[in-house]
Amino acid sequence: MSTQTLIYLFVGLSFALYIGIAIWSRAGSTKEFYVAGGGVNPVVNGMATAADWMSAASFISMAGLIAFLGYDASVYLMGWTGGYVLLALLLAPYLRKFGQFTVPDFIGTRYYSKAARVVAVICLIFISFTYIAGQMRGVGIVFSRFLDVSIFWGVIIGMGIVFIYAVLGGMKGITYTQVAQYCVLIFAYMVPAFFLSFMITGNPIPQIGLGSEVNDGSGLYVLQKLDLVLTDLGFAPYTDGSKSMIDVFCITLALMVGTAGLPHVIVRFFTVPKASDARKSAFWALLFIAILYTTAPAVGAFARLNFVDTVNQTAYEDAPAWFGNWEGNDLIAWVDKNQDGVMQYSAGTAFEGTPVFTEERGASGERLLANAPNSENTNEVYVDRDIMVLANPEIGNLPGWVIALVAAGGLAAALSTAAGLLLVISSSVSHDLLKSTFRPDISEKGELLAARLAASAAIVVAGYLGIYPPGWVAEVVAFAFGLAASSLFPAIFMGIFTKSMNKEGAIAGMVSGLFFTFAYIFYFKLANPAANVAENWLLGISPEGIGVVGMVLNFAVAIAVSKMTASPPVEVRKLVDSIRVPRGAASAHVH
Repeated sequence: MSTQTLIYLFVGLSFALYIGIAIWSRAGSTKEFYVAGGGVNPVVNGMATAADWMSAASFISMAGLIAFLGYDASVYLMGWTGGYVLLALLLAPYLRKFGQFTVPDFIGTRYYSKAARVVAVICLIFISFTYIAGQMRGVGIVFSRFLDVSIFWGVIIGMGIVFIYAVLGGMKGITYTQVAQYCVLIFAYMVPAFFLSFMITGNPIPQIGLGSEVNDGSGLYVLQKLDLVLTDLGFAPYTDGSKSMIDVFCITLALMVGTAGLPHVIVRFFTVPKASDARKSAFWALLFIAILYTTAPAVGAFARLNFVDTVNQTAYEDAPAWFGNWEGNDLIAWVDKNQDGVMQYSAGTAFEGTPVFTEERGASGERLLANAPNSENTNEVYVDRDIMVLANPEIGNLPGWVIALVAAGGLAAALSTAAGLLLVISSSVSHDLLKSTFRPDISEKGELLAARLAASAAIVVAGYLGIYPPGWVAEVVAFAFGLAASSLFPAIFMGIFTKSMNKEGAIAGMVSGLFFTFAYIFYFKLANPAANVAENWLLGISPEGIGVVGMVLNFAVAIAVSKMTASPPVEVRKLVDSIRVPRGAASAHVH
């Protein structure tokens, strides 16, 4: 059976499974649509949370970033895993004990204000759409390569699949679909990692293989060889970092607290029966997440080694089949600067901008580019970072069924998170804006219809952002974390841990934090990308890390405004006590 046939088979079977589960578990009430009825087992919820959490950024893009950034990409590993611990310990059990459907529900009730609820919805939609752009881009990349369609049509197909099981099933359908998606994506990630680790080091366990000797007789360890290979080509050593200490600190912290403020992850803890189950869910999710996250550094290192070995100093006419496959999807390119027919891979950009291919072919059969070659360096190869995990099995010449498995896994990762985000957006519109704010008299049937219509509209917007994304998948996702860190996290944190925070302070803090962070990211990434260099950044902090400054601004503004305005009502103070104090503690207290 050909590799392409296997891809169609694996992807088709996985989609049939997801859609079948969605139809079987179709939501029949608003509680099932929003929180899966509130009776999900902690182990099942942990697996679903892990799938929700491990998005296209984790599966597709993170190892690609590690492959090309080396040490600098460690911020993603530290920030995302550390943030999950923060969420499990600080927020999840308390929010579950509060017992509402959504994050704006908590903020609206805790800050006794419809305005606070609306501001929280706006923050949540900003965050979710920024995040979902990365997921739909990931879907487009997978489809474009493995189903041989353009990224545009890849995104359109992905939108259709998500529509079926997110709009029909709601949280109930998504939960059980995500369990299946976790099984697919983790198997798809680990199998090629085992193969590559064994091929390169003789040790099949990638976490150990990363610290082992390369089995080429050189006596060098994997990272030693990678440093040597890259410095020979003019790159910085793989194990050295170029980011400043303050930027590393801020990006890591922004990812951590952004994780703790991500609405689509927080809402998963409302689906379990009780608060203690929320903590158990967090433990299981962290365990399931750790399997992939401890493997990603090895996958990144093996990918970079294999890429250099198979591309550099290779005649284009002898290039492996995978190079032509990805070139056909505009995600890798070669420009023959010295007209010798041999690919030279080294430091620097090969040409100006991202590749724009023409219909013509060069003397060696390569696809010609409209871009002008960059004469300042000898590098002739462009590669999109987001293809590294997907191309890894092909680069390593692994069996066709492994390539097909990775295609199914990449789609599972992107679609599971996209579905969770779409549900958050739809519930914010139907439950928080309509039912709880503007149309309190709406029937349950009307609210469910509104949720499905909102999800449908959100899919269209998400598709557009997937086709025209503002950056690589992991970078786009990092911006979502920065927005979450600067807007929702302080409001949730102060809502749980301080009784003195009032509605005026919370609203002012959320608005100021969100506006500052969004403006900073917009300026450097969209309005004036040429100025996006360290000397122009505030305090040397990049757009990926600026959410920390936005968070500090949020806290400062919220505290200052709350000091100058009226204290919260007594019943709100009692609510905060009831969230934090265990049941029965008051009667057990000795006076």
